[in-house]
Order: sequence, then structure tokens, then C-alpha cells
Amino acid sequence: MNTSRRVVITGLGLATPIGMGTESVWEATCAGRTGAARIRSYDPSPFPVQFGGEIPDFDAKLYVDKKARKSLKHMSRTVQLGVAAARLALDHAGLDAGAGNPDRFGVVYGTGTIPGDLLEIAPSAAAGFDPSTGRVDMSRWGTVSLQLMPPMWLLFHVPNMAACHVAILHDARGPNNTITQSSLASLLAIGEAVRIIRRGTTDVMLAGGADTRIDILSMVRCPLFIPMSHRNDNPEQAMRPFDLHRSGQVLGEGAGTLVLEELEHARARGARILAEIVGFTAGVDRGCQGEPLARIIRRTLTQAGISSAELDHVNTLAPGTTTTDAWEARALQAAIPDVPAVSYKPNLTHLGAAADAVELGVSLLALHHGTRPGTRNYTHPDPDCLVTVATETAPVQGQYALKLGGTERGQCAALIVRKWD
Repeated sequence: MNTSRRVVITGLGLATPIGMGTESVWEATCAGRTGAARIRSYDPSPFPVQFGGEIPDFDAKLYVDKKARKSLKHMSRTVQLGVAAARLALDHAGLDAGAGNPDRFGVVYGTGTIPGDLLEIAPSAAAGFDPSTGRVDMSRWGTVSLQLMPPMWLLFHVPNMAACHVAILHDARGPNNTITQSSLASLLAIGEAVRIIRRGTTDVMLAGGADTRIDILSMVRCPLFIPMSHRNDNPEQAMRPFDLHRSGQVLGEGAGTLVLEELEHARARGARILAEIVGFTAGVDRGCQGEPLARIIRRTLTQAGISSAELDHVNTLAPGTTTTDAWEARALQAAIPDVPAVSYKPNLTHLGAAADAVELGVSLLALHHGTRPGTRNYTHPDPDCLVTVATETAPVQGQYALKLGGTERGQCAALIVRKWD
């Protein structure tokens, strides 16, 4: 690997419940607004959780050329969000299709389980159901039901469709990969893209993630195994990272894309540089003890060649659950106890596989504007979460920011960015 190849961020595309594009997301975050609200696209009354972070009036046609709009009918909402964020990022970076040499232009995206459309699969499911037993008749399923499945159904829901469609639309013929590591997916995707550029394989990468977690199928499935807040009476206050009264995640939908470039490539085209990625480490904290995650933080600081005192803030994982917030707090206390911690999930909601990329985008905007928005809904400190939570808007005090990501199984990663002077 050619470690002398430096990787910079030259574009940022955000599709979120609080805005589309960097300007609207930044304005909403600084104003303390949240995307958490009662779901409007369908009647959520039958479900135990009836709210989330929904993108209102999303129109994917606005983010593809007219000649490519036919392709939208082959994309699920998750994929369409990824396509939108990629378009926004390329526009922000001032890059055209192919990014110069298309063979040296790649895509790495993080996605999760792409939910199916119930209207598509309902006829097939009904045909396989035996009302006399109340169960699915497998012989009927294998004959009648399968014949009723739409022939292109699978292509809507394969996780790599986001990266594939983005690459096709923008003539990216270089490495193309998909990471499906739950809520850590987009941070791992960014880390992988950095390594691809440093290896000398590409000069430009689109990296990030997309996810949709508030459709009907997900809102039936997720409360069965994800700790979710049930505060239907007060969605705006439901997401409470590190707070004593936190009650679980608030799910949403969105996408985030970063344009990553090799430094000299960016300079040669006169690109505006937002930041440089100076450290990335991934690993597993088995049992979510805290000390392994703390070691990952320390190793990332060593890679970046800085001390914790040089960090302006740490942009935390903080999903608002009892166990995961406490796990992350133990690691922060052990590794960087005095660094201000922020979470923008109360604004954005938990965007699943897209969460880390979008949240990192807010930190990049904070470094760029010289102002760090505070954390919403943190009012009662928890003795089990000894974290220096920054609740007020404040001037940026350092050039560096740390983004943490992880899953409830202990997979975790840390990434450090440096503001470009």
C-alpha cells in the first residue's frame, strides 16, 4: 500500500428527514430541529411504534437525468435515496460522470436489509396461505405462490443494488463493493474506500450508505428485536442519547455520500477540499466491554498523529439504548474523557446503514463553518454514562473530529478527519 497517497473529502451529499443537501441539513441542525414525527406515508396506528424519521415529499426524479429516469422503476426506496445522495455529493464536489478516468472511479456503499413492498408480495403470500390450518402450505407456495411473484422482485432488494445503480448512472468503472454490517456499514464503507485510494487502485471514490427503516414491514419486524423507543406521544423528545431516561432507538430513513479523492488528483482539478481523512481503525469489542473500543480509539489517534487534546469533538454512536450507550461511554471515559461528545441522532433519527456517513457529514460541516451544534434531549445525566455531552452550540476549538460507529454485537470503528486549511 502506498501510504503516501493522502485521501481528502471534496464532496458531501445528504438525504435526511431534516433536509436534502448540505445547506438544509446544516440549517436544521443548527436550529435544533428534528425529523422524528408520526409517520405520514401510511396509517401507523396498528403498530407499537408509530413514529420515525421520514423524508417528506421525496422525489427521486430530481436526482437523475431525464434519460435515466426509467431506471427508477427498478429501484427500491433505499436505492433511490442512495442515488440521490450520490448525485448531491458529485454536484457538491463539482464532478461530472466518470470523474475524469472512469476506470479509476469506484463506489463502496453500506446498506442493510432492503425491505420488500407488501403490495408486490401480498398476492403471492395470500395464495400460499391455508386458512384451514392458519399456516403456509409449502406445496402451494412452491407452485401457485412463486408463479405470482413479480419476475424482477429480487433486484429491488439485493443489498448491492445501491452501489451498482450509482456506478451505472455516473460511469464509475472502478472497484465496486457493498458493506452490510448493520448500523456500522457506511463507516466501514468509507474506511474501505480510503484504503482503495491509498493502494493506488483509484483516484476517486463515492462512499457512504443508504437505508430505509420506517416502511410497514420494518415497523412490524424491528420492534421484535431492536430496542426502540415507544414514546408515541412525544416523538421529538424520544431519542435521548446518554440520558438517564433514554428509552431506545428512533428509526428513520436516509443516505449519505462522501466524494473521496487522492490529494494530488483533487489539487490538479482545482477542487474545494473540505477535510482530510487521517485515521481509520475497525475491530470488535466482544461483549461490549468498553476497553477494546477504547483501544481502537487510541490506535486511530496514533494513526492520525495527534493527541486527544487536539480533537474538537467526538461524534458518537449513541443509539439511545441502555446497553450500547453505556458501552460507548465506558470506552470514551477510558480513552478520551475530556473530549466533548455530540450526537445528532436526536435530529436525524437513527438512519441504520446510512447513519455514520450522514452524522459524519454534520461534523464535516461543523469544522467547515467553525461552529459545533449541541446535542438535543440530553437533560438528565446517567451515572452509567460518564460522558462530557455538549448540549450547547459552541465555536469549534480544534481542527480534528472523531466519528465512532458500532453495532449492538460489538463491531466498531473509529475515523478521524482534519479540517482543511
